[in-house]
Amino acid sequence: MALETLLPTDIDDLAKRVIEENTAAGRKVVVAESCTGGLVAAALTEIAGSSAVLDRGFVTYSNESKMELLGVPLDIIETFGAVSIACVWAMAKGALARSDADVAVAISGVAGPGGGTQLKPVGTVVFAKVVRGQEGEPEGELKSFEPTSRADVRREATLCALELLLP
Repeated sequence: MALETLLPTDIDDLAKRVIEENTAAGRKVVVAESCTGGLVAAALTEIAGSSAVLDRGFVTYSNESKMELLGVPLDIIETFGAVSIACVWAMAKGALARSDADVAVAISGVAGPGGGTQLKPVGTVVFAKVVRGQEGEPEGELKSFEPTSRADVRREATLCALELLLP
């Protein structure tokens, strides 16, 4: 029996909306992912017609990759940490600058089960969205997902990132 979809239905349905609505808007997107490890890009590429929308994706799991591939300044990581609004803003801006996309979304977080701190417990995920040509600060958001499991945190972060990609 062949699989209908690789990912859960809620992710697949939302990814389909992202592809359809961005296609209709004539927008291309780029994603910069850390804790989601490429799940957002994977969700988008599950949808036929995604090549009209997804320009590229960056999986920058290590701090070094965030700096090398996206141009995140070392002082941001040293001062605020990889799981910070400042870091995801820099990731999103870097992804947009290194792509032909119209909008970038970046994700970084603590998926668990370890790695959490008192200030940034497991389930803390930060997001940023940058739209090409838009002035002012990028859109940024910190969410605290109930850390029932690593998979749950990554699933919720993927859904949130997909929602940010809707026009």
